[in-house]
Amino acid sequence: MVDIPRPHGAMGAPNPAGPPSARWSGIFAPAGTPAKIVPSHGRDVRPANIGIHCAMSDSPYTIDRASNSRRKAVEEWLWGLDLVSPEVRDRIVTAWVSAWSSSPYEDLAEMPFQAGPPFYPLAEHVNEVTRAGVDLARRAAADWGVSIDWDTMVSILVLHDVDKPLLYRRDAGEDGQGHSRLFHELPHGVVGAMLLKDLGFPHRVVSTVATHATNAPFHGNTVEAHVLHYADLFAADHAMRVMGKTPIYLRRG
Repeated sequence: MVDIPRPHGAMGAPNPAGPPSARWSGIFAPAGTPAKIVPSHGRDVRPANIGIHCAMSDSPYTIDRASNSRRKAVEEWLWGLDLVSPEVRDRIVTAWVSAWSSSPYEDLAEMPFQAGPPFYPLAEHVNEVTRAGVDLARRAAADWGVSIDWDTMVSILVLHDVDKPLLYRRDAGEDGQGHSRLFHELPHGVVGAMLLKDLGFPHRVVSTVATHATNAPFHGNTVEAHVLHYADLFAADHAMRVMGKTPIYLRRG
């Protein structure tokens, strides 16, 4: 989901022809292309197939495949893992475990949906988006004959906010507004896309997560991007109501 406290412009329609920001380059290579992702401050995240994930010590995340207690907790938390293949399930769990172990949070329940108070759990939002998105995708398939690849669709829904534990704080954070330093270095969605690219997720998963935020410079023109957009906003507006904030659909300007 977008960083709600600081939207930039209207949500708008999908614009796949729009030019990507220069600091987003390197994420959008076709699936199967060896990726060298070099963010604006020079960190080198190398492809997973050579076994080196984060070449520099200041990388925003570390791939964690060995945290058994965390893996069990993530597997018990995430809704929809039974809808994907065993290989994809393992990658999804590894992505969330890596984000968790690279974050300051000791417990999944401590992770915030949004920067600063009031608090709404990210864990709840993720499952709410996944359930709503699966319902929407099934409706699209039944009513419009849309073909759904469930490995792709569920990966996108479950992982759309995988970078939030690295970006948001429940307290004032380093900038006094509930954000980490990384939040001011790379946009929400892009950090998650870097992690997913490094784990070998398909290009469609990587690019949809990278561009799903409402303040992204453009959005994907795919059924998965369409479904994620409305599932995410539907769940986000529920969170806004619970937190006593104005839902996105009631905002003006």
